[in-house]
Amino acid sequence: MTDMPHSLTPQDCLVAVMIAQSMSDENIRTAELITIENIVNHLPIFADYDPDRIKLVSSTVFDLFSEEDGLDALFGLIRDNLPGYLFETAYALACDVAAADGHTYEAELRLLEEIRYELTIDRLHAAAIERGARARYAVVHETENA
Repeated sequence: MTDMPHSLTPQDCLVAVMIAQSMSDENIRTAELITIENIVNHLPIFADYDPDRIKLVSSTVFDLFSEEDGLDALFGLIRDNLPGYLFETAYALACDVAAADGHTYEAELRLLEEIRYELTIDRLHAAAIERGARARYAVVHETENA
């Protein structure tokens, strides 16, 4: 088994969820990475977070994803180290990463479903969070302007 940090900070857990969401379709897109960087640089929850830790957290997620039960282990780490009141925050950030490139792929939707289940996100709350992400990452289509 991979050596995992004994504990992650709550911010590490949020970063891990975002990295996992980006990796879910095995194609980490630039828009997703920029979104993660912008979130870490601008949201108040990351005000005292050392952005250099993103590399450590990313490495941990990569290692876990290479193992058979790695996703279960990742959710175990998150549940052990992320306070419950931040579970919806984690889901919201995952939705932002999924929406960042303007298209949500099947593997991304499956991971969002898994996050909802593992973090026991209420169905109505999840729908509101998802709608907010769609609204934030909407684009203007030329045919709609005509």
